[in-house]
Amino acid sequence: MQNQYRLSILCLALFSSQLVISQQEKNVLKDSTKVEILEEVIISATRTKRQLSSLPLPVQLVSKKEIQAVNSIRLSDILNEQTGLITVPDFGGGEGIQLQGLDSQYTLILIDGVPLVGRSAGTLDLSRVSVGNIKQIEIIKGASSSLYGNEALGGVINIITENPENGIKGDVNYRGGSFGTHDASTNINYKKKKLGVNAFVNRFSSYGYDLVDNDAVNTLEPFSNYTLNSKITYEFSESTKLLVSGRFYHQNQDNVASETLKGESEINEWNALLKLDHKFNDSWSSYLEFYATQYKAEEFLNDAIGDSFFQSDFDQRFIRPEFRTTYQLNENNAFIAGIGLTHERLKRTDFFGTPEFNSPYIYAQYDGNITENLNVILGARFDDHSEYQSQFSPKGAVRYKLNDKIALKGSVGYGFKTPDFRQLYFDFTNATVGYTVLGYNAVSTRIPQLDADGQLLSIEVPVSDFENSLKPESSIGYNFGIDYKPISNFKLNVNFFRNDIENLIDTRVIARKTNGQNVFSYYNLNEVYTQGLEFNANYKLNENVTVSGGYQLLYAKDKEAESDFENGRVFARITPNSPSFQLKKDDYFGLFNRSRHMANFKIFYSIPNWNLDTNLRTTYRSKFGLFDTNGNAYLDQYDDFVNGYTIWDFAVNKTIFKHYQLGFGIDNIFNFKNPQNISNIAGSIIYGTFNFNF
Repeated sequence: MQNQYRLSILCLALFSSQLVISQQEKNVLKDSTKVEILEEVIISATRTKRQLSSLPLPVQLVSKKEIQAVNSIRLSDILNEQTGLITVPDFGGGEGIQLQGLDSQYTLILIDGVPLVGRSAGTLDLSRVSVGNIKQIEIIKGASSSLYGNEALGGVINIITENPENGIKGDVNYRGGSFGTHDASTNINYKKKKLGVNAFVNRFSSYGYDLVDNDAVNTLEPFSNYTLNSKITYEFSESTKLLVSGRFYHQNQDNVASETLKGESEINEWNALLKLDHKFNDSWSSYLEFYATQYKAEEFLNDAIGDSFFQSDFDQRFIRPEFRTTYQLNENNAFIAGIGLTHERLKRTDFFGTPEFNSPYIYAQYDGNITENLNVILGARFDDHSEYQSQFSPKGAVRYKLNDKIALKGSVGYGFKTPDFRQLYFDFTNATVGYTVLGYNAVSTRIPQLDADGQLLSIEVPVSDFENSLKPESSIGYNFGIDYKPISNFKLNVNFFRNDIENLIDTRVIARKTNGQNVFSYYNLNEVYTQGLEFNANYKLNENVTVSGGYQLLYAKDKEAESDFENGRVFARITPNSPSFQLKKDDYFGLFNRSRHMANFKIFYSIPNWNLDTNLRTTYRSKFGLFDTNGNAYLDQYDDFVNGYTIWDFAVNKTIFKHYQLGFGIDNIFNFKNPQNISNIAGSIIYGTFNFNF
């Protein structure tokens, strides 16, 4: 019955696409999905405006048109449909992005070029970002520390929000759907002469959902959150412009641990940006920027009689002034240089002290067209730091246009990620089980204290091993690509990538406790790599139909594990009582929670006579392993895997009386769920939308 249902849906989609193809082109002017004549422009890859098609770097751009067409409401929704990207939930329920097989902690997330903070467990939860006022999303793949420094080891995702435009206009949007989901927002824009104002307000709430029956907690507890975003621009003259922007985010959510332990969690976040641009002449321009943000998260649990059982606080502050200048030598050669300082402070429950980081930095970049067909980008950045060794991050990229149809491009860059506050200053003891986790910098003080208190049975790693600083994780990223455009309405790009990561920070047992538990801390050990290829294809059948698709092949492995398998040091058993046997090199699958294959396919089509746009999208993820299930600490082909799955989404939007639009859609049409292994896929979501533009 389910297969017949799927077949009916697919037949309906194919029939609809044939109907659209047969539409006459006499109503082209009404086509809301018509491709813009102007080239797409991207900013994040070089920190200057560049045509997307001319960049020597692997980048993706998600336009406002696509975001509106698929009726997405959170950043995590739209990123899940991009080639080579997948959101992965952490143990706290947050959704972080995996890019080129690298964990979410290695991708820098920006809003309008400035970073978001609040990685309580290494993951920055993307579901807290609304897409209602997003102009475009820019995704830069590969090490980008030469421009952005820390956390850009794997890449950068920059969310560009709307700027004030001439006139008075705005919109009101609402989406309601399954699981008591309600998303309401409004945008208001005003600009006249020198002054421009843009304001965005969003409220998002849900009843939550439960994937596991007969337990006291939900998979996602009920919540509500608010986002306020505003921009004010003032043009003192054609050469001098001021931007002031601010963002505030607030969320309340139920916090339930059992039938008797209940409480609440609260998040408050604010961001403020002041930016002054000045153009001295046709060659010289500069800006001065001051950015500050604070992220506060609090949660508590009370027992059945109302007494406090658990309380946790997380308070991170980040401040960054920066000055940058651009020199346009001529039409073909440009230089940029910048200098700045980052200051971070964190107050957190179960921390050893109140840590502060200070890091001055300087960077420079050359972007030149050596010949008509050859573009070269060379850049480097130097970061000093109060707690770890200085970092020098070079990068180079080249694009060569063979002819009007084919261009080759390649890049190599250095990326780094500093040890976070948790890895340096954590001082946590589990009240129920009794194990302890110590940050690297806390070991030399806390281990002698625990030993003096009689809590340690043995010390497995000498305290002297923690005298030197914990090293930053670093990576060399390589990308080589081909852009192919044989005809005007078809384009294909292929990118081969490899990331070699050194000094990967892992955990180990450093002491045994008298209660039978262990003391853990962090150290530099593993060397891992991710490599593979990805391609994106886009074909515009006619003015009304566009088809696109993407695919990623990924190998993500630990070099030490490869050596152990190759030298016959790894064994496994099929069942707990069966004899163990030696594994071969080919039996090693790779890192946990990585899929060998990921793909997406999308059809966007419109019916101008009906003022209607619709689309069908699908994403595929092949099998992946979450745990070692045969006792050898590695993921091999004899372990248990999570089966691969496909998600189908459908959306349709119809414009009424020019200013009104009604929408309907189904996310996860075939109601895929895997309660035991995947907590961020709730099942089918049926929704309706209403939009009013004025």
